[in-house]
Amino acid sequence: MLTFQPPGFKQCTLDTTLGQMVYSIPDAEFWQTPLEAKSSPLVFLHSLGGGSSAYEWSKVYPAFAATHQVIAPDLIGWGDSAHPAREYQPQDYLNLIQTLLEEIAVEPAWVVASSLTAGLTIRLAIQQPQLFQGLFLVSPSGYGDFGADYGKELVSQVVRIPGIDRIIYGLGAANELAVRNFLQQFLFAKVSRLDDEIVAAYLASAVKPNAEYAALSSLKGDICFDLAEYMKELQVPTVFVWGEKSRFSSTEKGRRLSRLNPEIIQGFHEIPGAGVLPHLEIPAMVTGLLSGYVNQFKD
Repeated sequence: MLTFQPPGFKQCTLDTTLGQMVYSIPDAEFWQTPLEAKSSPLVFLHSLGGGSSAYEWSKVYPAFAATHQVIAPDLIGWGDSAHPAREYQPQDYLNLIQTLLEEIAVEPAWVVASSLTAGLTIRLAIQQPQLFQGLFLVSPSGYGDFGADYGKELVSQVVRIPGIDRIIYGLGAANELAVRNFLQQFLFAKVSRLDDEIVAAYLASAVKPNAEYAALSSLKGDICFDLAEYMKELQVPTVFVWGEKSRFSSTEKGRRLSRLNPEIIQGFHEIPGAGVLPHLEIPAMVTGLLSGYVNQFKD
């Protein structure tokens, strides 16, 4: 989002079938590196939880601005992008990510993604491998992995009750106390790493008009699927990164997913003392890992 965009970046827009998608790229005047001199595109995709936006990766992607074509979008339904009132489905985000890669990245890209978005990115990489150079994924999941039925979870059933879903979103996501509590209790392993800027960025995204539609689609399980069913088909070189104390998808499940396709999973890295968002909690470690891989697999 523009308010929380790192210095040296600018916002652009891409027209999609669901409205305008906003994305950040390095400002050439600031970095003074010609685009043709940069390495392959590096695309950063945020997760699909309440308050998410490109801010999620803002502590990592500036490190690559002078050397790569960095692209960090607010996906449709999140951040500064359009928020159409609809029930979102996996195909919506598969189409959006494909459009971004085809029209903005143009060349095969390294795609960096987290959580459910990372799981969806694996599916797209299976369908359109020519769009990818590699995948760097934090806690990839479909939240229905290995036959788990997210739809039977109590929270999924409750938010499907008309009217109740909006009340839950308003009380549980669209106010500062709720955002801070969610980040503290579920996303961060150490509360001391959570600062006011992070809370403000998540809140700003969560209170956008119609922000509840995408968030509730995720919470209801409408975007969920079984990632394990797809893993063996993946042929794009991939790296898994997991926060040791991740609450929503354990490292044990991550290693189980990686064992389904050991030849393609180039590495599995567990970040000690980090939760769901190691790239916000300990960004230097994630930046170092990502740098090692993108340099290893240079054009």
